[in-house]
Amino acid sequence: MTSALPADAALVPLATGFAPPDRQAWLALVEKTLKGAPLGSLTRRTLEGLEIQPLYEAAAVSFPAKSAPGWDLRALVRAADPAAANADALADLAQGAQSLLLRIDPTGRAGVALGSAEALARVLDGVLLEVAPVALDAGFLGAKAADWLDAAAKGAPVAQLAFHLDPLSAFAAAGESPGPIEAHLIAAASVAARLAEPYPKASLFLASGRAAHEAGGGEALELALAAASALAYAKALARAGLPTQDAFERIVLGLSVDADYFLSLAKLRAARRIWGRLTEACGAACAARVEARASDRMLTRADPWTNLIRLTAAAFAGAAGGADAVVLGAFTDALGAPTGFARRQSRNIQLVLAEEAHVGRVIDPAGGSGYLETLTDEIARAAWTRFQAIEAAGGVVRALESGHIADLAAQSRAELAGRLGRREVKLLGVTDFPIDGGVAPDLASAAAHAAEAPSPRLPGPDSRCPPLAPVRLEDLA
Repeated sequence: MTSALPADAALVPLATGFAPPDRQAWLALVEKTLKGAPLGSLTRRTLEGLEIQPLYEAAAVSFPAKSAPGWDLRALVRAADPAAANADALADLAQGAQSLLLRIDPTGRAGVALGSAEALARVLDGVLLEVAPVALDAGFLGAKAADWLDAAAKGAPVAQLAFHLDPLSAFAAAGESPGPIEAHLIAAASVAARLAEPYPKASLFLASGRAAHEAGGGEALELALAAASALAYAKALARAGLPTQDAFERIVLGLSVDADYFLSLAKLRAARRIWGRLTEACGAACAARVEARASDRMLTRADPWTNLIRLTAAAFAGAAGGADAVVLGAFTDALGAPTGFARRQSRNIQLVLAEEAHVGRVIDPAGGSGYLETLTDEIARAAWTRFQAIEAAGGVVRALESGHIADLAAQSRAELAGRLGRREVKLLGVTDFPIDGGVAPDLASAAAHAAEAPSPRLPGPDSRCPPLAPVRLEDLA
């Protein structure tokens, strides 16, 4: 474990005065507590069957999660009204956010209603793109939105933009694409290759596995989907003219973090191991960059105030797991659009973790933990096996179209529903300690906003796949 302390700082022997740990003594206490039940009754399993033992031996320290401590507090901007979105963006940056994630939806139902470069410029009016990085979430409009952001940045080479082109996630979640999905990959790569030179600090693609997570999938499947998407995007960039090394350097991994902070933390650490193996196999060598977004499936409607606890756990997992950027939704997201108060809570959760809990002062705090090192290794191995199966099926597009990925997500979702039904997995405020007649939080105005936008359709027949439809845990319970 590497800390931010000076190299000559003295180490404090915290174990002085305590007896050495004795496994047999621990086992004797456990047997007494279990009252005849076997020790194996304490063993848990992940949704994908990986064992989590009740006790682990100390482990050798592995490589750090990343090269420097700290993370980017990234605020999600999604108000349908562009004027409100601009106000939210400026307020977020003024009150602690370091960057923005702009979700675009011309219908206004799931993001900012805009459909042109001029409209995007109005949303970013007053935002200094050379100082505050801006990331996009635009689905099949990603290539066009990248050009709109290019127009707003005006070719500033120091602008740290995240174009986040990701047609595969849009395809996986929707179950269809407007035109061949391969054409969307080619179009996105062409735009990305054109923007790579004027913006040397920009990332181009987001290789995300979050669609699998939100559909009820487990950690290994989410990582496998992200790795397979990264490979597909790197190949598309290479065909568009970028060297393999440059292609991988411009890809960001997108993963989810939820209230199970140990599993989420281990998953982020495993992602860096998988990335290292993937890039090495492709003849590239670059560090992984990870954007972690809080899980939507964990958020509940029944008692939304308890979502603050879930978001705090998720933010901790992202920060301690080595995410380069962490995006938290609002605790009211399961009900509707957040107010300024809800947005402030999302910012303050991360600010408290950073400025008061000093979570970002340490690189890889899980390093050396027998439990987390073992869990990281097992998740990475399981994810790599699933990644290999995706590639053997013909790559991520074919694995989506054939239902291979959807079937694996369905298996984990069924296991999760069973555990919720048996109360092996508990939801505070839903399955445990429900509150009748609690105080409902305020929601932002639901005024309708929509914008005309260019069609994302490309020539050729639509591609289709079994959709990775999002679920909520409370609906499975």
